[in-house]
Amino acid sequence: MKYLVCLLLVLSTLYTSAQPNLSDKNVFEFRAVWIATVVNIDWPSKKGLSNEDQKREFIALLDMHQKNGLNAIIMQVRPAGDALYPSTLEPWSEYLMGKQGLPPNPFYDPLNFMIAETHKRGMEFHAWINPYRAVFDINKSSISPLHLTKTHPDWFITYGDKKLFNPGLPEVWQHTNRVVRDLVTRYDIDAIHLDDYFYPYKIPGKEFNDEVTYKKLNRGLSKDDWRRSNCDTIIKQISQTIHSIKPGVQLGISPFGVWRNKSKDPEGSMTKAGVTNYDDLYADIMLWMKKGWVDYVIPQLYWEHGHALADYDELVNWWNNHAINRNLYIGHGIYRAGTTTNWKDKNEIPYQINKLRALPNTKGSAYFSSNTFKNNPNGWNDTLQNHFYVKPALQPTMPWLVQYQVEAPLVNKKSALSYEINISTKTPVKQLAILQRYQNKYSVEAVLPADSKFINLSALGINKKQDAEYWIVAVGLQNQLSPMTSL
Repeated sequence: MKYLVCLLLVLSTLYTSAQPNLSDKNVFEFRAVWIATVVNIDWPSKKGLSNEDQKREFIALLDMHQKNGLNAIIMQVRPAGDALYPSTLEPWSEYLMGKQGLPPNPFYDPLNFMIAETHKRGMEFHAWINPYRAVFDINKSSISPLHLTKTHPDWFITYGDKKLFNPGLPEVWQHTNRVVRDLVTRYDIDAIHLDDYFYPYKIPGKEFNDEVTYKKLNRGLSKDDWRRSNCDTIIKQISQTIHSIKPGVQLGISPFGVWRNKSKDPEGSMTKAGVTNYDDLYADIMLWMKKGWVDYVIPQLYWEHGHALADYDELVNWWNNHAINRNLYIGHGIYRAGTTTNWKDKNEIPYQINKLRALPNTKGSAYFSSNTFKNNPNGWNDTLQNHFYVKPALQPTMPWLVQYQVEAPLVNKKSALSYEINISTKTPVKQLAILQRYQNKYSVEAVLPADSKFINLSALGINKKQDAEYWIVAVGLQNQLSPMTSL
């Protein structure tokens, strides 16, 4: 009996039922950056680089963003009906080697490389695809004879200087789902991500010519409702495709920042915006969240606070109040640094972060885009490193994706600051994290690879506070936490 009591006392010092609150932004916060490949905005810096230069540039990007405290990248892998990876469905992107259909030479798989390097740094990899853009510039883009605009020209509509997949065609839905299925099946990605390009932004005086398709397939709907229904269908299908293959892989959307004008809907987010998701891009984001077809949303709030037509404060409050059962992150237009008086103000991004952190339903940030950070605009790299993201954060959890319970790490103390770690092989582990609890507040002190066998707190830069508690926790593939083990 005495032995049993002693054993229970020992176990009680090793394990605790206490866990950080899932709304604690010191522990759980999405911190991401978009890396665009279209017209070589972010990576690669130009077409035709050698494999070594492509890899060197990408590693430099990751190291910069890791130093800034980010924990995810949103990497554009399908900019225009093409691929930054070997695919039997679509040709190699021209933005890689300079000519569409041309693979790297000597051959390598850029996507496998990028995912491995990203995960090595404890960061998530979100594969960003554009569902409808097929030719970025009909006057300049390189087009392979095997591109779908050549093999299935009836699938496309020319609008302005672009060719777009016709969103009303079931054949287009099916093809896009094949692309998603291929990505999720073959690659260890954490999410599929779609941006704001659904039906195209309207060109004054030009009509998007889908009238023939509408007359044939309208299902008795008005044209606006039919267009929204087409976008609903492809989102629902992509969600089902992803989660039928790997239930833990996320589907995320980064919509245009304005939902609807109040003149169209009393629940609308703005009064004067020129473009809206619902009425102009036909993207019914609210429905997608309500139905659970998406796992997170990142509205692109690329305006400053106090903007006359699209005020950041008004918009972030609206989205916070309409986050329906799914994770909400905020997109920041860091690319606008220096362009106007407001965007020359070094306090703009700090203001935006403080604002969203004060709201209950916002769970993080994403920045557009990567290349802007190279110049440390307004000292914002330093601001992130030295103030907002001094300590790492774990990815916000998504309980609807959790498929299994993660077992707690086992710890064998070797010295005051050194520990031997054993992880159960029964359940997959994404990474380990060391947490501190000080004055009843948790913080993440370090994020470690899942295969870590030995840790030394001093080597990790952790100086134990005498009146603080320290724990190690295993993180599952869907960002769920194991019970915590005391250090």
